[in-house]
Amino acid sequence: MRPTIQQLGQQVRDRLISPVELARDCLARIENFNPKLNAFITVVADSALDEARRAEQEIQHGNYRGPLHGIPIGLKDILDTAGIRTTAASAQYKDRIPSEDAEVVRRLRDAGAIILGKQNLHEFAYGGSAMISFFGEMHNPWDVTRLAGGSSGGSAASVASGLGFAAVGTDTAGSIRLPAAYCGAVGLKPSHGRVSARGVVPLSWSYDHVGPIANSVFDAALMLQVLAGYDSGDPVGVDAPVPDFTARLDQLPPKLRIGVPRAFFFDDLNPEIAAAIEKTIQVFRELHAEIHDDAELEVSTDRTLASAEAYAFHQPMVIRSPELYQPATLTRIKSGENITAADTLRASRDLQASRHAIRKIFDEVDVLLTPTAPIPPPSIKELKEHPDQLRPQELIMLRNTRPFNVWGIPAISVPCGFTKDGLPIGVQLAAAPWKEEIVLQAAQAYEKATDWHKKTPEPPLTT
Repeated sequence: MRPTIQQLGQQVRDRLISPVELARDCLARIENFNPKLNAFITVVADSALDEARRAEQEIQHGNYRGPLHGIPIGLKDILDTAGIRTTAASAQYKDRIPSEDAEVVRRLRDAGAIILGKQNLHEFAYGGSAMISFFGEMHNPWDVTRLAGGSSGGSAASVASGLGFAAVGTDTAGSIRLPAAYCGAVGLKPSHGRVSARGVVPLSWSYDHVGPIANSVFDAALMLQVLAGYDSGDPVGVDAPVPDFTARLDQLPPKLRIGVPRAFFFDDLNPEIAAAIEKTIQVFRELHAEIHDDAELEVSTDRTLASAEAYAFHQPMVIRSPELYQPATLTRIKSGENITAADTLRASRDLQASRHAIRKIFDEVDVLLTPTAPIPPPSIKELKEHPDQLRPQELIMLRNTRPFNVWGIPAISVPCGFTKDGLPIGVQLAAAPWKEEIVLQAAQAYEKATDWHKKTPEPPLTT
């Protein structure tokens, strides 16, 4: 079992373990395993060790900032970091060095977290495979011939392999939850507007979410506690109260009502994933949850607004230097080129209607449960041999996660099993807007009732 922030934070506070020791261990693991995973684009070893020494001194002098103080973490290379290049995994930004930290990075630094470096991703976060990157594809730590999932593939692979104890990713259609499921980690997408996106390279403003990838549900809650909160400089931020996400984490609400929307989300499931999800539902029954197998959701698959917003951001670079994009990324970006203003406004209105309508289901249930992904991680080699299958495969992989970005509601993926080939399977839990506590409570109860989160992919990483 990988050590958790919950465990390490206590040891750091009690001076039983040094932040410097933790940072050195993570940096050694990055040096050892990153060549196989390609999870990090930039490693900032010197500054990480400097931060760790500073944290150690602060704690020794009684200035303990909280559970992230002295804990080494990674950042998806789409979050701006002052003085450290932020590439978005693209040649467009390969030499871009921001002058300011993203708001979430500032909050992490204020909490005393140690930044190890910037993690690889699908170029500009525009895909679910994590195969398309100026810096090369990312590999799954359970089987390096398989996809890590995207777009936050480097972040999930890093956490699952112990190259840091958590990471911050982004999620526009499933880019936190899918790679977390594929790499056997916990991935949390908060409510839209709960976490500031200021200083994050956008894909689609209306759908972008920022959130943690961690080794446990408790660690995801600890990370969210630091990340969450209104930022007046974020145009899509919402000034909503931030509860203590860990205060009642072990208190599963009595008579928890879990809705299982089988239509759409359970269509054409891989049989091993289907079996794992049925066992997961049974675990919740044994936890005395009420299972509502007849939950019905209206799912929109329209991508007009997302495509239009992506093109609006990229248009200057498409005109100036289209050759600096990976060809597949350029094709996806240009899919929004001819969308009219009228179509965009209609799509925006439809999005708000969907976000209003989804609230009705939570009159009947407290939590929704679906498979995170319908299929296991595909083979990198096969997709390279058949590149025309990449986008169709991504659409399948992201099918179950994307609707929750449309609705803007909190959703988490937690490990719930393995295929016969030893590949992780994830279950997705979601709740009403601003109800992250319920999502976390349900996920925590399931995690405590099972052992899936205790399994690790190494040593050694499999090939």
